Amino acid sequence: MARRSRGRDVHGVLPLDKPVGMTSNEALQVVKHLFQARKAGHTGSLDRTATGLLPLCFGEATKFSALLLEADKRYRARCKLGVRTATGDSAGAILETRPAPAMDPAAMESVLDRFRGEIEQVPPMHSALKHQGQRLYELAYQGLEVERKPRPVSIYELNLLELEADEFEIAVWCSKGTYIRTLAEDIGAAAGCGAHVISLRRTAAGPFREQEAVPLAAVRAAAEQGSAELDRLLLGTDSIMRDAPALVLQEAVAFYLRQGQPVLVPRSPTEGRVRLYNEAGQFIGAGEVLDDGRIAPRRLFRLRPADVAAATG
Repeated sequence: MARRSRGRDVHGVLPLDKPVGMTSNEALQVVKHLFQARKAGHTGSLDRTATGLLPLCFGEATKFSALLLEADKRYRARCKLGVRTATGDSAGAILETRPAPAMDPAAMESVLDRFRGEIEQVPPMHSALKHQGQRLYELAYQGLEVERKPRPVSIYELNLLELEADEFEIAVWCSKGTYIRTLAEDIGAAAGCGAHVISLRRTAAGPFREQEAVPLAAVRAAAEQGSAELDRLLLGTDSIMRDAPALVLQEAVAFYLRQGQPVLVPRSPTEGRVRLYNEAGQFIGAGEVLDDGRIAPRRLFRLRPADVAAATG
């Protein structure tokens, strides 16, 4: 009896514009079904109430998804002063309402300045972090609360975009693991009245930007035209590393690298990660510069040459 196929071999990255009302996993499953893809994963959860960039990795690109999980993110958030909710956003029940102080831009900037640079955050109960094997949000839905230790995060930029009565809008550039809901709550606490997020949009994830995000409606429309039209929406796996320097390896050097051996490449960078290509211009993986200047393999493709070309795009 022939073994039933589990889907197409699809390789690449789709910078999805996640719609409001869907969890990241729900969006992933919908898109994976539309592509009829064998293997896919997302690269960092967005709240159900949030929208914006959610890069989805297919096939061999899933090997590189950790690079996006570790990457910086950018957000645009609209927040309301004077109201605290159970979840830190508009989806949660109101816990407390207090009069919001009259804030002018100078006063608001003074508050925001406390949260620029290296800060500590206590992760919210409504998050995907685990406590003794259970997600915190699962415990929160049971009415339970457990102690969470503060964690260091970096706020590289925190810009005030708008301030109107008891609402303000901010643009945030931050390190991985930053919770914007917690940031809004902490800003509200510093202002003396509490706050929560009204709307949240991720505008950048690693090298991907809002301008290239593909709406789910566009993915559905492409699916009606067939798999070839869908595949045109995909970016090559090397797009995950497009901010890293590129190195072209001679075939003999690439051979040793594929065996797991560090190699010496002339005129290579002195530190950090690099994108690796063969002489035909095909992306073959990610490397890292060692202290002695050699390039060590970190993530490599395991595809036939024709597949590598398709995955590179």
